Amino acid sequence: MGYSSFMRAAAVRLPATALALATLAGGAQAQEAIRIGAFLSVTGPAAFLGDPELKTLEMYVERINAEGGILGRKVQLVSYDDAGDAEKARTFAKRLIEQDKVDVIVGGSTTGTTMAAVPLAEQSGTPFISLAGAVPIVEPPKKWVFKTPHTDRMACEKIFADTQSRKLTKVALISGSGGFDKSMRGECVKVASKYGVELVADETYGANDTDMTAQLTKIKGSGAQAVLNAGFGQGPAIVTRNYRQVGLTLPLYQSHGVASREFIKLAGAAAEGVRLPAAALLVSDILPGNDPQKPVVSSYRKNYEDRFKSEVSAFGGHAYDGLMLAIGAMKTAHSTDKGKVRDALEATRGYVGTGGVVNMSANDHMGLDLTAFRMLEVKDGKWSLAR
Repeated sequence: MGYSSFMRAAAVRLPATALALATLAGGAQAQEAIRIGAFLSVTGPAAFLGDPELKTLEMYVERINAEGGILGRKVQLVSYDDAGDAEKARTFAKRLIEQDKVDVIVGGSTTGTTMAAVPLAEQSGTPFISLAGAVPIVEPPKKWVFKTPHTDRMACEKIFADTQSRKLTKVALISGSGGFDKSMRGECVKVASKYGVELVADETYGANDTDMTAQLTKIKGSGAQAVLNAGFGQGPAIVTRNYRQVGLTLPLYQSHGVASREFIKLAGAAAEGVRLPAAALLVSDILPGNDPQKPVVSSYRKNYEDRFKSEVSAFGGHAYDGLMLAIGAMKTAHSTDKGKVRDALEATRGYVGTGGVVNMSANDHMGLDLTAFRMLEVKDGKWSLAR
């Protein structure tokens, strides 16, 4: 297989075995490419995260190569589908590091799959930019691990700041049983008092539950003034539908884990009035013209929707930011040396991405503050900026 043919093959989605064969067939010339590794939940329960993430990485690797690559070299995307399984994620991360010999990893759709790979990145000294949300990914700071999405703690704080502004002091929690859900619930418990919030209920539901009316009926009698659902996937949509079915009319908040049009589709009319913190990407069309993120999020949204004929989500945006941060670090370092790339990532200042303006440091491997979150509300079946 010639070099150009190999690059075209590497730019499309391939099963792990086919991708490995393509790599072998590329021969020595393929080693000249800069290798971006990714393990993503493209199928399975977290496919709503991994699918737009992979599409984004593929699209922008193709665009980068069409523009001549970076550092005078083409970029090769080596990706695997972990289907949301932490053990598969660990296996693929090990393969990316030891067999594929990638220069950097951009991936980890969920907190569980990310945390399974963290020890491998740390032990091997491979820069790893996660696309998952929980605080433990970057706290305490890990030398080789970074992340692009806002944390679950930030989501709690943004929500409680909003309830505080609305003079809602009694909040009921309901959360799922997944890694992200548990982490966010824990963070909300920790920061509630900081915002004068009293948690008057704390209900949970399982990953396979299809009816949460029992938990919501308890919440209805708790004296709550608002409800916060810490979760992602289909669970929050079920909670939202059941919420209306049991007659709850209190303000309902969801996490940034459902920041996509898919949530509104799944929840239907019941989603009306739901609030959640999210990246500016979801409301790029109604951002003020002087918003520093508007050019970035508008361009990404147009490119993605024109290419894939489907609506953009914040999750693909996390992948965009991860890739651009990695490439920016390589350009700054003038090298793909892992140590130099790591140092350049940690020194990132003023990167304007889909998630916000990133300013990293030795103690902050995410680099976002609360201003990076926008409080959104579903209005007339669409995302709008909450007033």
